[in-house]
Amino acid sequence: MNHTELSAAINELRRERNAVILAHYYQEDAVQDIADATGDSLQLAVAARDTDADVILFAGVHFMAETAKILNPDRTVLLPDLEAGCSLAESCPTAEFAAFKKLHPDHQVLTYVNCTAEIKALSDIIVTSSNAEKIVRSLPTDQPLIFAPDRNLGAWLSRKLNRELLLWDGACEVHEIFDLTKLRKLKAQHPDAPVLAHPECTAELLAEADFVGSTAKLLRRTVESDATQFIVMTEPGIIHQMHKLAPGKRFIEVPGRKDGEELPHNYCSHMRLITLEKVYHTLRDGKPEITLPGELLAAARRPIERMLEF
Repeated sequence: MNHTELSAAINELRRERNAVILAHYYQEDAVQDIADATGDSLQLAVAARDTDADVILFAGVHFMAETAKILNPDRTVLLPDLEAGCSLAESCPTAEFAAFKKLHPDHQVLTYVNCTAEIKALSDIIVTSSNAEKIVRSLPTDQPLIFAPDRNLGAWLSRKLNRELLLWDGACEVHEIFDLTKLRKLKAQHPDAPVLAHPECTAELLAEADFVGSTAKLLRRTVESDATQFIVMTEPGIIHQMHKLAPGKRFIEVPGRKDGEELPHNYCSHMRLITLEKVYHTLRDGKPEITLPGELLAAARRPIERMLEF
């Protein structure tokens, strides 16, 4: 089937199954366009919590679909490709993190949503890049905190809030490999273009940015700013939404550099496993389905609910 036929077939299956399609901003354009809701991790968690659909198809990565299942234990949650993982989530193995937590029993555990259900179950509060600053500010300053799994987001929060955080040593491979030399060249070539960066980037990259924020905040910045062009330092899937919401403005990707070679498009390989064709097959067949044990669902839900209270 061609693109138009696939979209029509997906729409028909969506009606038949009473399904909702949630897509992250880092998905390919066609998948974003077929979704009922697009957003960052926080926006999609809220959308998953509030849906009345019987089936949730999550166009994103595995931990996102798990989060939807945790918030909807009685609904069917589908993920078009179970291999769509997350380098950041994988950098925080359950047994090692449990041992780390045990060494610091007086610490509360704040965990970035980009983690497995098992890590969520070991946490006190889940945070996203949209709300982490607000949540940390809300906690007593004499309360020791572990921040996991992203060392870059945690370090950015620590610097911004002047608050010590005990950091787990994890990172997102996409945000770590933006090419600093190329970024500086782009800034020189486009001196009127603000640099927008996600806080998962390294400190040396963030030092070059004019605005640091969650994916949703970066998008909003492009709409509200008077600037007509921007250098964008996050997964370039967001640029599709930027073009839609801020038409006429220019968005310049920062390439990555891996093993000495430039990556013209610094895509998340996991996100890009989801395709329009896989969305169709998943809705048609009702699989792959995300399932989690009941005890794990309950334990992982508590810290997410604490986040959503904010």
